[in-house]
Amino acid sequence: MAKYLLLLAAMMCAGVANADNSKANDPIAQSADGFKEPLTKLKFNPGLDQREFERSTLTALNVYDPLEAWNRRVYHFNYRFDQWVFLPVVNGYTYVTPSFLRTGVSNFFNNLGDVPNLLNSLLQLKGHRSLETTGRLLVNTTIGIAGLWDPATAMGLPRQSEDFGQTLGFYGVPGGAYLVLPIFGPSNLRDTTGLVVDYGAETQINYLNVAEVSSNHPEVWALRAVDKRYQTSFRYGQMNSPFEYEKVRYIYTESRKLQIAE
Repeated sequence: MAKYLLLLAAMMCAGVANADNSKANDPIAQSADGFKEPLTKLKFNPGLDQREFERSTLTALNVYDPLEAWNRRVYHFNYRFDQWVFLPVVNGYTYVTPSFLRTGVSNFFNNLGDVPNLLNSLLQLKGHRSLETTGRLLVNTTIGIAGLWDPATAMGLPRQSEDFGQTLGFYGVPGGAYLVLPIFGPSNLRDTTGLVVDYGAETQINYLNVAEVSSNHPEVWALRAVDKRYQTSFRYGQMNSPFEYEKVRYIYTESRKLQIAE
């Protein structure tokens, strides 16, 4: 009797297993929205290389650039100037100047730059940022010995850049046509106007008498230009793309929007 019961139990288990396997082999019902397996809807083109992919995205990088032909020539000039003049000078400056001295030079010119930063923060009614920039100027000019050191950053007062181009944008002035300035690089009509105003304000304020001294000693301006390039990490050609011009144009335009919206 026990043998018959065991045989019956085995047959029942086999039937259940076969039923489960038949359900496992049934096709999975897809939802009507088609999002169950979205990758099955994608079409892959094995012949699409990186250059074609980048070309297809150029419409997304579109920026108002009516002077594009001229801007591209200036961009190429800047690239060659950077390659043949600017970077060799910066490399020589880095080679012959100790790191602590380079840091002091950068701190000094950044301290001067906090003057237009403060002015534009006030014009944009940014009270908290104006107080922080004022604190930076006071601390770095006194304790930091005319800005050669930067104790303000260690005290929780980081440098925050503001320029007149941002001020104009804060009050709704559009950027206008994209421009590539010789040596200076990416800009637009609004930000180029801002550069001129900031330069004029810094000259008139003549903080630490640097503007007046620089008028008689152009080597101060040369050192400031070298230091500015030294502090700028961007290198022409680093994107390794034939569409570097479009990418730089787009990144500059979008970054300015973010800076104005701060």
